Amino acid sequence: MCGIAYVRLRKPLKYYYEKYGSWKYGLEKLYILMEKQHNRGQEGAGLACVKLHAKPGEEYIFRERAEGGQAIDKIFESVYQNYQNLTPEIWADPDYAADNLPFAGEMYLGHLRYSTTGKSGLSYVHPFLRRSNWKDRTLVLAGNFNLTNVDEVFANLTRIGQHPRDMGDTILMLETIGHQLDMEVQRKFNEYDAQGKSYEEISQLIEKNVDLGEVIRRSEKGFDGGYCICGMVGHGDSFIFRDPNGIRPAFYYYDDEIIVAASERPVIQTVMNVKIEDINELEPGQAIIIKKDASFHLEQIREPGEIKKCSFERIYFSRGSDIDIYKERKKLGELLTPQILKSVDNDLNNSVFSFIPNTAEVAFYGMMHGIENVMIEDKKRAILSGKKFSDEELNRILSARPRQEKIAIKDIKMRTFIAQDKNRNDMAAHVYDITYGSIHPKTDNLVVIDDSIVRGTTLKQSIIKILNRLEPKKIVIVSSSPQVRFPDCYGIDMSRMSEFIAFKAAISLLKKRGMENVIEDVYKKSKAQVGKKKEEYVNYVKEIYAPFTDEEISAEIAELLTPKDVKTPVEIVYQSLENLHVACPNHSGDWYFSGNYPTPGGNRLVTNAFINFYEGNVDKR
Repeated sequence: MCGIAYVRLRKPLKYYYEKYGSWKYGLEKLYILMEKQHNRGQEGAGLACVKLHAKPGEEYIFRERAEGGQAIDKIFESVYQNYQNLTPEIWADPDYAADNLPFAGEMYLGHLRYSTTGKSGLSYVHPFLRRSNWKDRTLVLAGNFNLTNVDEVFANLTRIGQHPRDMGDTILMLETIGHQLDMEVQRKFNEYDAQGKSYEEISQLIEKNVDLGEVIRRSEKGFDGGYCICGMVGHGDSFIFRDPNGIRPAFYYYDDEIIVAASERPVIQTVMNVKIEDINELEPGQAIIIKKDASFHLEQIREPGEIKKCSFERIYFSRGSDIDIYKERKKLGELLTPQILKSVDNDLNNSVFSFIPNTAEVAFYGMMHGIENVMIEDKKRAILSGKKFSDEELNRILSARPRQEKIAIKDIKMRTFIAQDKNRNDMAAHVYDITYGSIHPKTDNLVVIDDSIVRGTTLKQSIIKILNRLEPKKIVIVSSSPQVRFPDCYGIDMSRMSEFIAFKAAISLLKKRGMENVIEDVYKKSKAQVGKKKEEYVNYVKEIYAPFTDEEISAEIAELLTPKDVKTPVEIVYQSLENLHVACPNHSGDWYFSGNYPTPGGNRLVTNAFINFYEGNVDKR
């Protein structure tokens, strides 16, 4: 779920100075692209710049990286320190900037880090850099990805004689692509050398004709996972490519002045002030390749597989300012209406609706739209019944509205969903406060919608307790996403089975009903697969949930998450998988909820996660 931001200027810096009043035009666009995607990088940020016309002996690649929630500000403050003592004359000289100033270049790559491995430190912050004295062998790489087969990629590298310094997928991707880049350059060198070209001519010919599509193709064929990878080669070529299942998102825009790419579409709309139809989505298995002369073309690197664009992007992670995501989140809320009515026994007059956290606000609007439609139908039936109403009765019927209040207030701007495990419980108890007097005690049902309930930590440690202070008749917690039952392996740090409240509930039900043999059977089947090729793995963990209905698991979740000192009845309502696909028809990647992984590596990961759970290896991922 990391964020990428790419900027390629197609004109000299002087052009932007004369038209826009700044030779920092590209750098400024990069900053806004990154800032508008800060939701995708809570842990670090980095940027890199390539100068296209640096002379031998001069630096042509510049990079800044920083950790922490304020990393974007840190890296750009560091960049701008290079310009603090410039005279007005130098500020007004874009040619001087292009020749002499750091980060005054034509190619920029920014990254926002959201880790999925638990590893931290500046060395894990993108962009990564693979240096060489040959510009056409120097590679800068950043991406939004997670590989499920790092062991295979590692083995492939060691088989050809490399000694990777880390088992992380970023290093392995960098070295894999870097190796294929070296091989492509060497092939071109041999070809031109055989033609009797001079070394200087050969370098120029390689820079012009290096086949990045082939480099990516030879590298990517060994990757299993979800990814959008962006790279810049030192001589001036660059590329962005997307996994064949379309799991991770990628969008781009171009005109005669600039090429821009990012992980989210509305970010480009805002930064470039363009219409939605001007922005293109990079297709699954496709790459955009930009040459040193700023020309570009699209190339199909791998044939698309089963398209499984991530639904969690739509439910929770992406910015809700995208027109389609906004509509989808509203629809997710609206589709929950029948379940909500059942939970409150159709007593809408004595039900108060709210949302928590802020990311659930759009789903809340959809939920209220659904409730309003129900009340409109009730009004129509009453009026068309033929009964004569007094003015007072008619006013009461017509004025009926869903009751909504701002029940909970988030005081701390921190996502406990993302926080490290050791701190999550401590934070959860202090994140929210309550609006006192917002409901009628002992009379009103309190319905609160959340975007997703994954671990349930914040609910148990904080939310249910503070809602209980209002003394409602009943508390109904509504999730706009289905039950998260299976670990992710393509971008979100959800890899341990024991963390999922839905899994805990299923295990609890199996034990309560004397069905522990199901757990044992799943373990034996899973263990028997260890050592097989990833393509042979089957997700037997589905059998843990098979004996129960969604409603039974939801009821057990409510029991597990209700604190012992809370006597108010608590019910938890989840979105159905069917309605998820109705709301998000173009993003069918639902492995979190269904266990249907789009790549073989997913089945292997869920198998290992269950084995680790069963054997008590709680810290293994």
